[in-house]
Amino acid sequence: MSQFTLSSPDFAPNGPIAMEQVFNGFGCSGQNVSPALAWTGAPEGVKSYALLCHDPDAPTGGAGWWHWLVVNIPASATGLSKNAGTADGTNLPVGAVQVATDFGGPGWGGPCPPVGHGPHRYIFTLYALGIERLDVATTGASLAGFMVNMNTIAKTSLTGIFERK
Repeated sequence: MSQFTLSSPDFAPNGPIAMEQVFNGFGCSGQNVSPALAWTGAPEGVKSYALLCHDPDAPTGGAGWWHWLVVNIPASATGLSKNAGTADGTNLPVGAVQVATDFGGPGWGGPCPPVGHGPHRYIFTLYALGIERLDVATTGASLAGFMVNMNTIAKTSLTGIFERK
């Protein structure tokens, strides 16, 4: 059995995230384009995938910051294309849906940590789920994350770094 892995042509593991992916707002001037992601080594029994991107370093009193949540990615998918995270979801695989992020709406919300706060980690976690569909599109990020975790048969992560000086 091959190892379940997540990668991106847009940033190396624990490497810097480019301005193309950075949020455009709150003083940040990126293009807010979600990175391309690819995965291999899916476990047997996977019926769908979920992708969650979280910044545990955000100064939110311990909750971190949810940057992207995609559920109901078909089991046949092997990645998400660059800019799949548009708010309208039109660039996602058929059937996939996005949950509102901590920016207040669905879609990719790129890095934009406070100036001088140091490097932040953006952890992209891909979950292989033993269920075809989760009805969490209208829930909050934490409840969606809970439901994803309750149905996970395997997961893999990729971390990117961004800092505003």
